[in-house]
Amino acid sequence: MRRVAGRSITTVDGLEPAVAERWADALCDSGGSQCGFCTPGIVVRLAALREKTADPTQHGPVDRALQAHLCRCTGWQTIVEAWDHLDAPVAERDLEAASRRATIEGRSPQVVGPQVALGRGGFADDHAPSDALVAVPDGAGGWVVAETIVEARRAAGKVQGRRTTATSEPPLALPDGDWVATLRTSWVEPAYLETDASWCRPGGEPAPLTANGGAFGGKHLDELPRAARELADRHGRPVRVLWSREDSVRFGPKRPPVAGGVRADGSGVIHIARTAGVADVLAKVAPNLTVVEVDVDGPPTSADLRAAGWAEAAMLATAARGRTEVVTTDDGAWAEAEVDDGRIRVRVSAGEVLDTVVLRSYAIGAAHMAFGFVTSESVTVDPSGTVHDLTIRSFGVPRSVDTPPIEVEVVEAGGPPVNGSDAVFVAVASALWLHQGCPADLPSARLAL
Repeated sequence: MRRVAGRSITTVDGLEPAVAERWADALCDSGGSQCGFCTPGIVVRLAALREKTADPTQHGPVDRALQAHLCRCTGWQTIVEAWDHLDAPVAERDLEAASRRATIEGRSPQVVGPQVALGRGGFADDHAPSDALVAVPDGAGGWVVAETIVEARRAAGKVQGRRTTATSEPPLALPDGDWVATLRTSWVEPAYLETDASWCRPGGEPAPLTANGGAFGGKHLDELPRAARELADRHGRPVRVLWSREDSVRFGPKRPPVAGGVRADGSGVIHIARTAGVADVLAKVAPNLTVVEVDVDGPPTSADLRAAGWAEAAMLATAARGRTEVVTTDDGAWAEAEVDDGRIRVRVSAGEVLDTVVLRSYAIGAAHMAFGFVTSESVTVDPSGTVHDLTIRSFGVPRSVDTPPIEVEVVEAGGPPVNGSDAVFVAVASALWLHQGCPADLPSARLAL
């Protein structure tokens, strides 16, 4: 508040309509907005930067400006491409087909269009009635209900989260064995930006958590919608149920940590935090690995998160072979990746393309997520299971300035459209880990390629 005292503030709705429309069109054309939660602030900042930039071909000022933001979906590159092509003619596209592709990649209903870049994709909390009560966690497994979010958080005794100075450590011990490669991973936050929210009218159906984007599999819990329905019926009024950023980090599912070793013939052992369904995933994708589920104190984990377990098993298999291979899915999608000359190169095929821009955008986003998974992302959880990294800056998501160029070739294929970005994540994570020499503990803290 001290920083903005005495200053005027412009939000995306305060921009000149023609300026906002130009940026919205450019981001839609480049695939620079997926869920659309982060892009309103990015549009405002880039619009202001454009007004005072003499040479818009230089990316240094753009990368510096984007350090004030976090975009989890796009991997930054398509946002920079929107900057480069701001005044290009708007391409003709079938946005209904583009929305179908986005829904397939995000595994949740999603809309594609210029309005999404301006924050109008229809998030879970956007359309709650103005007279709705607000419910927040009380810290004891229940809910505090009040007229406003300020009153509810004050009654709940909410404390602002911090980024810890403690070091994140992989929580599982390696299995004993004569291994050619080992891998231990830390707790990893999916880092979706729209915090969890739902609302419901008495006797109604609660708003879904995944209103415009699937949160990479991180919002498949039904706790908030169920609470919204129960509280609305109890109070006889609409109720908004909200998690803060700290709540999403504490209670939201994480990628299950692993510790595994592999022999030269591809056999081995992998220990993984006990997670519903993950043993079945590993049995399917890595039949040569013996899977041992381990109880570990910490936040909840989920096999629904992007390629959870699958990617780690594929990385160990890559280390045993000493080379990458094409990654395929049961649906018939495939992806391959290589790291060369400071770049990540990807080829992906996912059935009928429907919309090249969207598939390419999701592939770049998945490659960026894999890059962060290998190099920089983790949250600190102490031995008692308490999460200490509770701010958006704590997760280690690579910034625009940290992200290497990502080249994507979309390969047209017959058959129905299927998800391709999960295969891209696995292929890029495997290629990056091999390129780095298969460091035993992740994240490796090696951002440079």
